Amino acid sequence: MATRQSRPKLQPVHEEISDLLSDQGEDRFSCPKEIRKKAMDFLARREYGFEELVKKLADKGYKRTIVEDELARLSDEGLQSDTRFAEAFVQSRINQGKGPVRIRVDLGQRGIRDGVIDGALENAAADWFELAQHERVKKFGAERPADFKEKARQMRFLQYRGFEQDHIQEAVE
Repeated sequence: MATRQSRPKLQPVHEEISDLLSDQGEDRFSCPKEIRKKAMDFLARREYGFEELVKKLADKGYKRTIVEDELARLSDEGLQSDTRFAEAFVQSRINQGKGPVRIRVDLGQRGIRDGVIDGALENAAADWFELAQHERVKKFGAERPADFKEKARQMRFLQYRGFEQDHIQEAVE
């Protein structure tokens, strides 16, 4: 008669996490290994800017100073990059039909430096005039605005989307 082998008993998740801690008395929210693991989990899903990731982890309860240190290490190792984040962000916003002004503001709100934003917008090599025209046609049709009221309406729409004045003028003329 065959004997049935017993399966190894699985640890509850909270015990697995406590195994990661270097000291059993240490708080998991101040453990660099736990912070690094959580940051890597976030970065595995999508790119994050440094400040955005610091805020996300701090909001989850992790100690901000330790979070900043660990993220600096990840950045030095090339696992977190503001440049890579900005380039992906710019491309996604271009695909949504957003203009350079709006993209610049959105990236600035996420803590990305102006130099990185400028580089990402240049690397995108988008034709902002063509994009503004495409968005106007998509929203209002191919016909040019018939009167001043309609022209102003279309211009406000393109301005809200983040296009510069010269892009807007060419799109509605």
